[in-house]
Amino acid sequence: MALPFDESRLDTPGAGAGLLRAAASAAARVRSAHSAAREADLRTLADDGRPRSIVVVGSGAAAFAGDVLDAVLGAGCPVPITTVREDRLPGWVAGHDLVVAVASTSGHAAGSTGRTARVAADAVRRGCRFLAVGPAGGPLESLADQARAPRIALPVADDPLDLPWAPAAAVLAAAGAAGLAGPSDQVAEAAAARLEAVAERCRPDALVGDNPAKDLAADIAGTLPLVWGSTPVAAAAARHFASRCAAIAGYPALYGRLPDVLHGPIAVVGGPFGGSEPRSIFDDPVEDGGTPLRLVLLRDPEEHPEAAAETAAAADTARAHGVAVSEVAAEPGHAWERSAGLIALTDYVTVYLAVAYGVDPLTHTLVVR
Repeated sequence: MALPFDESRLDTPGAGAGLLRAAASAAARVRSAHSAAREADLRTLADDGRPRSIVVVGSGAAAFAGDVLDAVLGAGCPVPITTVREDRLPGWVAGHDLVVAVASTSGHAAGSTGRTARVAADAVRRGCRFLAVGPAGGPLESLADQARAPRIALPVADDPLDLPWAPAAAVLAAAGAAGLAGPSDQVAEAAAARLEAVAERCRPDALVGDNPAKDLAADIAGTLPLVWGSTPVAAAAARHFASRCAAIAGYPALYGRLPDVLHGPIAVVGGPFGGSEPRSIFDDPVEDGGTPLRLVLLRDPEEHPEAAAETAAAADTARAHGVAVSEVAAEPGHAWERSAGLIALTDYVTVYLAVAYGVDPLTHTLVVR
């Protein structure tokens, strides 16, 4: 039997309180990781010059650091950025490429480092330029020592939420040392301030109607959300959102990027899950208990005018087929600030979804209320 969405639980998070506290620590994690990267000995990265490419290797939130790096550096980045979540490096990766192996900073996700270490060991064997990012004392540190390569030591966070903030902040700072346009100290601080602002707006005692995360969780409830973005920043946040819906709330969501979704996936709004109107005179959508779609558009103030027009067209098409639309807009600022704001909001939304459905996000089991 389907679990009911109980909106009253949003103001009494219970088992979700630990995750909300972890989400509120995002700004501190960015600051500490950025400082750790600045204090690390990364002279080798600078001395070797700009790499042919950057290959980020990791799992879970650690791998998402590669998505953030790609989104923040954007289309103007002079080298390609690839994120490897699989068991092996692409065949083309060689000595002129910088492989950044990233381990999670959550003690609850330590088991995910084994695969990363195996792929990183292959990079060392190939003679790739190498950087290890993760907690001190782990297998990546020994690989860096073996390769006489730099490493960035990050503190372990003993909480249940595997967050991307520390790995992402460290990798972004390292990109600057490698000769790319990484965020400055001022930008990193602005991103941390943006995270603090989101935490203030989405705090547990901010009620529905004044809390954007609770409002979006209530809008999504009972629907299959299609989470779409039209820029690298928005698309990375959409991917994160869909992943966290499943991992934290056990809730399915699909993500996509405009304009790709306009060439096929947009057709789902006219399909069996699309509209709320009856498909025949004998249908009763309410009595049948169907699952409607909901389009969630993550907007970026840096959208190209053509992308903005395509996003508006997608929203119009969805509404024309009876599909409700939610829009979440990033505030202006550097790409790292905009990315941080969108991603942080989705973390809060997924925790509130778990809370309202009675899913215990700490153990991934159902909670009897």
